[in-house]
Amino acid sequence: MEQITFIHAADLHLDSPFQGFGKMPEELFQDVKESTFSALDRLVQIAIQKQVDFVLLVGDLFDNAKQSLKAQIRLKRAFEQLEQHRINVYLSYGNHDYIQGNIHPVTYPDNVFIFPEEGVSHFTFEKNGKRLANIYGFSYEQQAVTENKTREYCVQDENIPFHIATLHGSVQSNTEHDTYAPFTLRELLEKPFHYWALGHIHKRQTLHSDPPVVYPGNIQGRNRKETGEKGCYYVTLSETGAELAFIPLQALEIVPAEVDVSHCREIQELEKVVLNKLQEKQLSSPQLIDLQIRGKHPLLTEWENSHRLEDMIELVNEILAVQVPWQYIFRVTTKTEHDFESDSNNPFLNEMMQHMEEAAVLPYVSELYRHRHGRKFLATLTEKDEQEIKMKAKKLLLHGLLEE
Repeated sequence: MEQITFIHAADLHLDSPFQGFGKMPEELFQDVKESTFSALDRLVQIAIQKQVDFVLLVGDLFDNAKQSLKAQIRLKRAFEQLEQHRINVYLSYGNHDYIQGNIHPVTYPDNVFIFPEEGVSHFTFEKNGKRLANIYGFSYEQQAVTENKTREYCVQDENIPFHIATLHGSVQSNTEHDTYAPFTLRELLEKPFHYWALGHIHKRQTLHSDPPVVYPGNIQGRNRKETGEKGCYYVTLSETGAELAFIPLQALEIVPAEVDVSHCREIQELEKVVLNKLQEKQLSSPQLIDLQIRGKHPLLTEWENSHRLEDMIELVNEILAVQVPWQYIFRVTTKTEHDFESDSNNPFLNEMMQHMEEAAVLPYVSELYRHRHGRKFLATLTEKDEQEIKMKAKKLLLHGLLEE
């Protein structure tokens, strides 16, 4: 029975800047800066360990079109390792590393096959003198590909057992990300491909199982929204179908955590509560912690406003940073929960809270967005942004009203 195996990965974003981590100890920050390269090294080792036939890299290998020499050389070395084990690489460039943005490209070894242009083309994979698979795809020449490319995907030579399509783009209805090379799932399923290897969306998801239509996500989380395990898929294609196994690659994990400090009456008690929460599970890799602290008394806001909470988190980080694997709290938010049962008959508080739930945020910040200098630096508010603003406003109001 004919069979092929491959690794499907995308969105390596090598040499990402990792903004917002500047307060970290230098030795930990070095681990953070190196993390995308460490995840790449793990990908290579998995491919060699599994003795796969080839590796698919579906767009955004680099974080920037003007790729650093360091990033290109590290990637070249990875490809050379794969070449030593006779593993091919089929890659495309995406919106972050589009072809015309890189004026100083590096030449990769002969086992690397790059989709050269925005028109869909294909490469044929051969093993032991037999043609086993056609791999189809395209690269971004400019920063944006806005047209639907699915009509260009056509199976070539039906005598070849397997046909795999690679596509760096997004579902047409997806409003959470910039829409590039838009497609509908129905359009993909109308094509007779055995596997759709997608890229661009950093959240791992399977859009369809038979045939597989798969986003592997990125290989390393790089900000507070890219939480959890990150990695690639190990895929086996045979005449009976496809088998997929997700393999984590991340060098460090970005983890949201929440602690309730309602029972704490002294700031010193927080240290034990936070440490107990973060140390309750055995770690497999270092962690960057996005911590929310919540409580039902106004002391929490007082600790935050006096910077005592910030000082306590620094003390906690000193303990976490020397662990192996280490942890580090890089962001702290607070949520003060007032017990309204005692104020249920207070019409003013009830009306104020109702108004805050119903009020839109945008009218209150519209002046900022109209400012000819400020608006250049402001991103469009998402629904989540508006909820965070409301939460902070509610906390400030309640503290001011109830601190006595």
